[in-house]
Amino acid sequence: MNSEILHTEIQEYIFKKSDENVDLTKLILSGSPFEHINIQELAQQINGRLKAKNKLPLWHQTKGIYYPPTLNLEQTSSETTAIYKSELVSGDTLIDLTGGFGIDDYFFSKKVKRIIHCELNPILSEISSHNFPVLGVNNIETYTGDGLKILENHEDIDWIYIDPSRRNDSKGKVFFLEDCLPDVPANLDFLFSKSNHILIKTSPLLDIHSGIKALQFVKEIHVVALNNEVKELLWILEKGTKMDTTIRTINLVKNEQIQFSFSLKEESDITPKFSLPKKYIYEPNAAIMKAGGFCSISKVYELEKLHNHSHLYTSDQKIEFPGRSFEVLSVLPYQKQTIKKEKITKANITTRNFPETVSAIRKKFKIKDGGTTYLFFTTNCNDERIVLVCNKC
Repeated sequence: MNSEILHTEIQEYIFKKSDENVDLTKLILSGSPFEHINIQELAQQINGRLKAKNKLPLWHQTKGIYYPPTLNLEQTSSETTAIYKSELVSGDTLIDLTGGFGIDDYFFSKKVKRIIHCELNPILSEISSHNFPVLGVNNIETYTGDGLKILENHEDIDWIYIDPSRRNDSKGKVFFLEDCLPDVPANLDFLFSKSNHILIKTSPLLDIHSGIKALQFVKEIHVVALNNEVKELLWILEKGTKMDTTIRTINLVKNEQIQFSFSLKEESDITPKFSLPKKYIYEPNAAIMKAGGFCSISKVYELEKLHNHSHLYTSDQKIEFPGRSFEVLSVLPYQKQTIKKEKITKANITTRNFPETVSAIRKKFKIKDGGTTYLFFTTNCNDERIVLVCNKC
């Protein structure tokens, strides 16, 4: 950290330039107007505040905040998802083994009396140590080093929080908890010797079933989406629990939490009903799609599925549904001449259980993106490829 950045004059400059949405490339070429601060340091702070505007509004509006490099900001929780996480914990002490920029710990500090923030990166640890008092927090202790080693010296922990990072990207998009640091599965016995409650945050790329196999005592998994984009999976482990794992899906939209929960065991036991398209079609939100509650949602909302793998639902009467709802105007067979006769030149296109991509379909039928018409290219319960022409409800 360069403490010169915290001087009032510099802070005013950072606020002014970020409020003006300054062109950082031009700014860097112009050089630093301050003697003891180079232009790269200034650019990092201005860029950090720009990125915090929507993701971290409290940090954005607070003078004296020191921002880390862009990668650290991109990896941190948003305020909205951090607030949700904070509702899952309580008690006297929580230790965060992978503290990072400290967004989660700031909100944990509102729910738990004592927070222990551990961070391997000394610069990031120093930045967090500076920012917490600036934000008016006085119940967070910061430690630099390996969180597992620091945990060895602490007892009576109500919650352990871990946000493991992937070691590398060599295996592509699919990854396992064993590929991360810290390696949670390898250290579970030690972790449970220190606390009965563990909260793990992972990327939505982690497969839910492989995660359950790697862990013990998985009480709940929360699939958290922000404005219908899945941001994180939260794994709640409770030592000794014999409960079936509950999946909770949450779509955070404005000031609303759209939730749907189901039992993983019950999901595997449900046989859904199938039907050809009726008057209304329903598409589950992104959190439910990631969670895989396809049979449970059919049962709870008394809807029929179009096909076992299409994950679209139908009914004659419109219902309130955790996702998008559409009125079906017509059902077309997937035949080039039939579709061209409709003379649709602009539409929103979705494919579900269909062999062609959206871009290929647009090119084939010369359909531009947008408008008020919605087209679903899918497969029905008779294994026929069809196109649903719809209006959004």
